[in-house]
Amino acid sequence: MGGLSLNIMKNIYLVPLILTIFSLSVIAIALQLDTSPEMIVGESMQARSFPIFLMILKLILIGVMTYQFYKNNPKPVTLEKYHTWGSMFLFLLFYLLTVYTDMFIGIFVVIFLMSILWGERRIWVAFLTATVTPGLVFLLFDYVLKIRFPRGILMNLYYG
Repeated sequence: MGGLSLNIMKNIYLVPLILTIFSLSVIAIALQLDTSPEMIVGESMQARSFPIFLMILKLILIGVMTYQFYKNNPKPVTLEKYHTWGSMFLFLLFYLLTVYTDMFIGIFVVIFLMSILWGERRIWVAFLTATVTPGLVFLLFDYVLKIRFPRGILMNLYYG
């Protein structure tokens, strides 16, 4: 490699670069989607609007993260194996609960258990967070964005 030695693992700007490339790729793919006719979508948003919105929000957060890296060079973080593997297990549990029961049951259980796993000692705070978060997600998507959720135990009760 000659005189140029670049240790990729030490390069703190590699993560923002990869995230930026991913976000721009998703935006490019989403822009390829056709718009749906008005009679199909009604007052809800187009299929391509939501991923574009999320990726623009992500690009803004990447900019903030890059600025923070620039101002304060972060110290290396040691991997906490117990928490990391526990979180991976909880994501698997979320998938199973979403597929076999209901997405909101999965969100509630995983947020509650992840709060406990990562050190929240007050059970009532973990329970409140696990209850309020799915409620706000439901209100945002169902009432504001007018996007229906997949059927499950709770959604069958709500949608009838």
